[in-house]
Amino acid sequence: MNDSGRSSVVVVAETPLSRHLAAGKVPRRSPMDAFELARRRYLAGDRVDMQDLAVELGISRATLFRWVGNRDQLIAEVIWSLTEPALDQAAAEAAGRGGARIAAIVETFTRGIIEADYFHTFVSREPEATLRLMTTRASVVQRRIVAKIQSFLQEEVDRGALVPPMDLPDLAYVITRIGESFVYADLITGDEPDATKPAAAVAALLR
Repeated sequence: MNDSGRSSVVVVAETPLSRHLAAGKVPRRSPMDAFELARRRYLAGDRVDMQDLAVELGISRATLFRWVGNRDQLIAEVIWSLTEPALDQAAAEAAGRGGARIAAIVETFTRGIIEADYFHTFVSREPEATLRLMTTRASVVQRRIVAKIQSFLQEEVDRGALVPPMDLPDLAYVITRIGESFVYADLITGDEPDATKPAAAVAALLR
C-alpha cells in the first residue's frame, strides 16, 4: 500500500526470454550453441559427431557445416578453447627468467595435456585426427600455440633475460615441435608421453 492507501503496481519490463516463454517458443540456435555442445561432448570423452550435433540442435547438417566449417575445424576450435587458457595459466605460474621460464611453461603445459583424461580419450580413439589437428601447420591449433610461445619468448627478450639463438618465429616453432614430440610419443615412437623431457630440451636450447 502507498501513503494514500492505494496498492502500488510494479511494472516489470519484458525481455526476449519472457516473451519466448510466454509464447512457448524455443530460442533460435546459433553457432555458439553448436560450439558449446561439441565442447561438452569432447570434455565428456564422447565422440563429436556432426549428424548427432545437428539432430540435438534441431538444425540441418548443412546449417551446422555453414556455421562451424567441417568436423576438423570444429574440433580444432574446441581444443584451442581449452589450450589457450592452459598456456596462459602455465605462463602465469612459471617462475624464473629467460630460458628457465620458457622451459617451466613448456613443462606445465605439456603435463596438463598428458594428464587430461578427455584428451587421452580423444588421442586413443582418434590418433590420426589428433596428429592432423595438433601437429601440422595446416591446423589452427599448432599455429596458435606457436604464436603464444613466440609471445612468451618476446616477453623474455624485452626484459633482457633471453638472447634467442634464432629468429623468434622459428624458435617458437622448434619449441612447439619439441613439446609435440614428447606429448605424442606413444603415437610417434611408441614411448610413454613425458613432460620433463621437452622442458629439459627447451632449457638446453635456450641456455
